[in-house]
Amino acid sequence: MSPRSASVNEELRRRSRERLLQAAVELVSERGYEATTLGDIADRAGSARGLVSYYFPGKRQLVQSAVHRLMHRTLEEALEREPRTEDGRERLARAIDAILGLAREQPVLMRQHMAGLLQAEGFVQCPEQRRLSELLGDTVARYGSDDVSVAYPMLRALLMGSVYAALMPGIPMGIPVLREELFQRYGLDWESGEPPKPGGPTGAGDGPDLSRFFATDERPVREGPSEAEPTQ
Repeated sequence: MSPRSASVNEELRRRSRERLLQAAVELVSERGYEATTLGDIADRAGSARGLVSYYFPGKRQLVQSAVHRLMHRTLEEALEREPRTEDGRERLARAIDAILGLAREQPVLMRQHMAGLLQAEGFVQCPEQRRLSELLGDTVARYGSDDVSVAYPMLRALLMGSVYAALMPGIPMGIPVLREELFQRYGLDWESGEPPKPGGPTGAGDGPDLSRFFATDERPVREGPSEAEPTQ
Protein backbone atom coordinates (compact mmCIF):
# COMPACT_ATOMS: atom_id res chain seq x y z
CA MET A 1 0.00 0.00 0.00
CA SER A 2 1.43 3.35 -1.01
CA PRO A 3 2.18 5.91 1.75
CA ARG A 4 -0.32 8.67 2.38
CA SER A 5 0.30 11.92 0.55
CA ALA A 6 1.28 15.08 2.41
CA SER A 7 -2.15 16.61 1.76
CA VAL A 8 -3.94 13.60 3.25
CA ASN A 9 -1.69 13.64 6.31
CA GLU A 10 -2.42 17.33 6.76
CA GLU A 11 -6.17 16.71 6.54
CA LEU A 12 -5.99 13.88 9.05
CA ARG A 13 -4.07 16.09 11.46
CA ARG A 14 -6.66 18.84 11.05
CA ARG A 15 -9.50 16.44 11.80
CA SER A 16 -7.71 14.96 14.82
CA ARG A 17 -7.16 18.42 16.29
CA GLU A 18 -10.78 19.41 15.62
CA ARG A 19 -12.08 16.33 17.38
CA LEU A 20 -9.92 17.01 20.42
CA LEU A 21 -11.14 20.62 20.61
CA GLN A 22 -14.76 19.53 20.37
CA ALA A 23 -14.30 16.80 22.98
CA ALA A 24 -12.67 19.27 25.38
CA VAL A 25 -15.59 21.69 25.09
CA GLU A 26 -18.16 18.94 25.59
CA LEU A 27 -16.50 17.32 28.59
CA VAL A 28 -15.62 20.50 30.47
CA SER A 29 -19.20 21.70 29.91
CA GLU A 30 -20.53 18.43 31.32
CA ARG A 31 -18.08 17.73 34.15
CA GLY A 32 -16.01 20.81 34.84
CA TYR A 33 -12.29 21.29 34.32
CA GLU A 34 -10.90 19.36 37.26
CA ALA A 35 -13.04 16.28 36.60
CA THR A 36 -11.96 16.11 32.95
CA THR A 37 -8.71 14.34 32.13
CA LEU A 38 -6.67 14.33 28.95
CA GLY A 39 -7.46 10.62 28.68
CA ASP A 40 -11.17 11.41 28.84
CA ILE A 41 -10.78 13.95 26.05
CA ALA A 42 -8.83 11.55 23.87
CA ASP A 43 -11.42 8.82 24.43
CA ARG A 44 -14.33 11.13 23.59
CA ALA A 45 -12.50 12.26 20.44
CA GLY A 46 -11.80 8.69 19.41
CA SER A 47 -8.08 9.48 19.21
CA ALA A 48 -4.96 7.81 20.52
CA ARG A 49 -3.95 9.40 23.81
CA GLY A 50 -0.52 10.21 22.44
CA LEU A 51 -2.12 12.58 19.94
CA VAL A 52 -3.14 15.00 22.67
CA SER A 53 0.44 15.83 23.62
CA TYR A 54 1.35 16.01 19.93
CA TYR A 55 -1.04 18.95 19.45
CA PHE A 56 -1.15 20.57 22.91
CA PRO A 57 1.42 20.95 25.73
CA GLY A 58 -1.19 20.19 28.40
CA LYS A 59 -4.83 20.26 29.47
CA ARG A 60 -4.94 23.98 30.22
CA GLN A 61 -3.68 24.84 26.74
CA LEU A 62 -6.09 22.42 25.10
CA VAL A 63 -9.12 23.74 26.97
CA GLN A 64 -8.23 27.38 26.35
CA SER A 65 -7.78 26.68 22.65
CA ALA A 66 -11.11 24.87 22.57
CA VAL A 67 -12.95 27.74 24.25
CA HIS A 68 -11.26 30.31 22.03
CA ARG A 69 -12.40 28.25 19.05
CA LEU A 70 -15.96 28.25 20.35
CA MET A 71 -15.77 32.00 20.99
CA HIS A 72 -14.38 32.99 17.62
CA ARG A 73 -16.74 30.73 15.69
CA THR A 74 -19.73 31.99 17.71
CA LEU A 75 -18.62 35.56 17.04
CA GLU A 76 -18.01 34.85 13.37
CA GLU A 77 -21.46 33.30 13.00
CA ALA A 78 -23.12 36.28 14.68
CA LEU A 79 -21.29 38.82 12.54
CA GLU A 80 -22.08 37.06 9.28
CA ARG A 81 -25.65 35.96 9.90
CA GLU A 82 -28.49 37.20 7.69
CA PRO A 83 -29.25 39.93 7.09
CA ARG A 84 -25.54 40.56 6.61
CA THR A 85 -24.41 44.07 7.33
CA GLU A 86 -21.35 46.26 7.13
CA ASP A 87 -22.73 48.73 9.65
CA GLY A 88 -20.14 49.02 12.40
CA ARG A 89 -22.60 49.77 15.18
CA GLU A 90 -24.74 46.73 14.37
CA ARG A 91 -21.67 44.51 14.15
CA LEU A 92 -20.44 45.68 17.55
CA ALA A 93 -23.88 44.98 19.03
CA ARG A 94 -23.79 41.47 17.56
CA ALA A 95 -20.30 40.91 18.96
CA ILE A 96 -21.34 41.93 22.47
CA ASP A 97 -24.44 39.73 22.32
CA ALA A 98 -22.43 36.77 21.02
CA ILE A 99 -19.99 36.79 23.94
CA LEU A 100 -22.64 37.49 26.57
CA GLY A 101 -24.70 34.71 25.01
CA LEU A 102 -21.92 32.23 25.70
CA ALA A 103 -21.92 33.23 29.37
CA ARG A 104 -25.67 32.58 29.45
CA GLU A 105 -25.69 29.31 27.48
CA GLN A 106 -22.37 27.76 28.54
CA PRO A 107 -21.84 28.94 32.13
CA VAL A 108 -19.72 26.00 33.33
CA LEU A 109 -17.39 26.19 30.35
CA MET A 110 -17.00 29.97 30.45
CA ARG A 111 -16.49 30.00 34.24
CA GLN A 112 -13.70 27.45 33.88
CA HIS A 113 -12.22 29.50 31.06
CA MET A 114 -12.16 32.68 33.12
CA ALA A 115 -10.53 30.82 36.01
CA GLY A 116 -7.91 29.44 33.63
CA LEU A 117 -6.99 32.91 32.41
CA LEU A 118 -5.97 33.80 35.98
CA GLN A 119 -3.41 30.98 36.06
CA ALA A 120 0.25 31.69 35.41
CA GLU A 121 -0.04 30.83 31.71
CA GLY A 122 -2.61 33.57 31.02
CA PHE A 123 -3.75 33.72 27.43
CA VAL A 124 -2.63 30.80 25.32
CA GLN A 125 -1.29 32.09 22.04
CA CYS A 126 -2.87 29.77 19.49
CA PRO A 127 -4.63 30.07 16.11
CA GLU A 128 -8.03 30.17 17.83
CA GLN A 129 -7.06 33.04 20.13
CA ARG A 130 -5.47 34.98 17.24
CA ARG A 131 -8.62 34.61 15.14
CA LEU A 132 -10.76 35.87 18.03
CA SER A 133 -8.47 38.89 18.36
CA GLU A 134 -8.68 39.59 14.64
CA LEU A 135 -12.48 39.50 14.65
CA LEU A 136 -12.81 41.79 17.65
CA GLY A 137 -10.16 44.13 16.27
CA ASP A 138 -11.99 44.32 12.95
CA THR A 139 -15.24 44.96 14.80
CA VAL A 140 -13.95 48.02 16.67
CA ALA A 141 -12.31 49.28 13.47
CA ARG A 142 -15.64 49.11 11.61
CA TYR A 143 -17.34 50.73 14.56
CA GLY A 144 -15.11 53.71 13.87
CA SER A 145 -12.56 53.60 16.68
CA ASP A 146 -9.66 55.96 16.04
CA ASP A 147 -7.02 53.71 17.59
CA VAL A 148 -7.73 50.00 17.35
CA SER A 149 -4.64 49.17 19.41
CA VAL A 150 -6.39 50.84 22.37
CA ALA A 151 -10.04 50.18 21.49
CA TYR A 152 -9.64 46.43 21.03
CA PRO A 153 -8.02 45.72 24.45
CA MET A 154 -10.68 47.92 26.07
CA LEU A 155 -13.52 45.99 24.42
CA ARG A 156 -11.87 42.71 25.37
CA ALA A 157 -11.51 43.84 28.98
CA LEU A 158 -15.13 45.00 29.15
CA LEU A 159 -16.41 41.73 27.69
CA MET A 160 -14.25 39.67 30.05
CA GLY A 161 -15.42 41.74 32.99
CA SER A 162 -19.05 41.29 31.98
CA VAL A 163 -18.67 37.53 31.59
CA TYR A 164 -16.97 37.38 34.98
CA ALA A 165 -19.76 39.44 36.57
CA ALA A 166 -22.44 37.25 34.98
CA LEU A 167 -20.83 34.07 36.31
CA MET A 168 -19.72 35.19 39.77
CA PRO A 169 -20.92 32.45 42.15
CA GLY A 170 -23.44 33.73 44.66
CA ILE A 171 -23.73 37.28 43.30
CA PRO A 172 -24.13 37.05 39.51
CA MET A 173 -25.33 40.07 37.57
CA GLY A 174 -28.07 39.64 34.97
CA ILE A 175 -27.11 39.53 31.30
CA PRO A 176 -29.65 42.26 30.37
CA VAL A 177 -28.15 44.65 32.95
CA LEU A 178 -24.62 44.02 31.69
CA ARG A 179 -25.77 44.35 28.09
CA GLU A 180 -27.44 47.68 28.82
CA GLU A 181 -24.27 49.04 30.41
CA LEU A 182 -22.13 48.01 27.42
CA PHE A 183 -24.65 49.33 24.91
CA GLN A 184 -24.80 52.68 26.70
CA ARG A 185 -21.02 52.91 26.73
CA TYR A 186 -20.83 52.41 22.98
CA GLY A 187 -23.99 54.34 22.14
CA LEU A 188 -25.80 51.32 20.69
CA ASP A 189 -29.56 50.95 20.32
CA TRP A 190 -31.16 48.29 22.52
CA GLU A 191 -32.87 46.74 19.50
CA SER A 192 -29.55 46.22 17.72
CA GLY A 193 -27.82 42.86 17.76
CA GLU A 194 -29.93 40.16 19.40
CA PRO A 195 -31.91 41.61 22.31
CA PRO A 196 -32.65 39.21 25.20
CA LYS A 197 -35.93 37.35 24.86
CA PRO A 198 -38.26 36.79 27.83
CA GLY A 199 -38.14 33.19 29.00
CA GLY A 200 -34.81 32.50 27.30
CA PRO A 201 -32.03 30.24 28.59
CA THR A 202 -31.59 30.36 32.35
CA GLY A 203 -27.94 29.43 32.55
CA ALA A 204 -28.46 25.75 33.15
CA GLY A 205 -25.83 24.85 30.57
CA ASP A 206 -28.21 23.21 28.09
CA GLY A 207 -27.12 25.35 25.17
CA PRO A 208 -27.35 24.58 21.48
CA ASP A 209 -25.43 21.82 19.72
CA LEU A 210 -21.88 23.10 19.25
CA SER A 211 -20.65 20.45 16.81
CA ARG A 212 -21.02 22.83 13.85
CA PHE A 213 -18.12 24.85 15.25
CA PHE A 214 -15.77 21.85 15.11
CA ALA A 215 -16.37 20.48 11.60
CA THR A 216 -14.27 17.42 10.84
CA ASP A 217 -15.86 16.14 7.65
CA GLU A 218 -15.68 19.06 5.27
CA ARG A 219 -13.51 17.22 2.76
CA PRO A 220 -13.30 13.50 2.01
CA VAL A 221 -10.06 11.64 2.65
CA ARG A 222 -9.70 8.63 0.39
CA GLU A 223 -6.03 7.73 0.45
CA GLY A 224 -4.07 5.38 2.68
CA PRO A 225 -4.93 3.50 5.87
CA SER A 226 -6.90 4.74 8.84
CA GLU A 227 -5.50 7.42 11.10
CA ALA A 228 -2.42 6.69 13.18
CA GLU A 229 0.18 8.85 14.87
CA PRO A 230 0.75 11.90 12.61
CA THR A 231 4.02 12.14 10.77
CA GLN A 232 6.28 15.03 11.59
